[in-house]
Amino acid sequence: MVKRPLDLSHDFLAEVLDSSSTALDATMGNGYDTVFLARLAKQVYAFDIQEQAALQTQNRLQELGLTNVQIILDGHEHVDRYVGEIKAAVFNLGYLPKADKSVITKPETTLQALQKVLDCLLIGGRVAIMVYHGHTGGKEEKDAVLAFAENLPQTQFSVMLYQPLNQKNTPPFLIMIEKLKQDTKAV
Repeated sequence: MVKRPLDLSHDFLAEVLDSSSTALDATMGNGYDTVFLARLAKQVYAFDIQEQAALQTQNRLQELGLTNVQIILDGHEHVDRYVGEIKAAVFNLGYLPKADKSVITKPETTLQALQKVLDCLLIGGRVAIMVYHGHTGGKEEKDAVLAFAENLPQTQFSVMLYQPLNQKNTPPFLIMIEKLKQDTKAV
């Protein structure tokens, strides 16, 4: 059976995570990705700007007895204030399900966050970006993130796109990035 993009994103990240890894959930939402990462990594940093997301995630983690997550009520564009080197990161772009649909991820801050995450990413590390774009503002963010990913240097990053082709409306799709080597200019 063909995997859904969300399932593939988890498989993609699981291949590089272990009990010594640090991971990042750049958009914690309801906490499902945070829990996924917490079960595999030593330390997880989870970001969101909405208190509702932080509370839901904290409750979910407590129910499961997971204590290796630092919940950060701040925008993902400030990731560099909290996080050092990471092995994996996940983004779910769009809005928090069952919440205020006017509070969305935005191209400017998402691109800042992506660049900072790639700078923190260890060689061999991976980023999974689920792009939900069927809402107001979604097309602009989708276009900006695709342009960003397409322009990453192929000598430093492997970038793949996984998307449904025969679904109506605006199905989400997955961008997968793996860091191949450091920027030699930064060294």
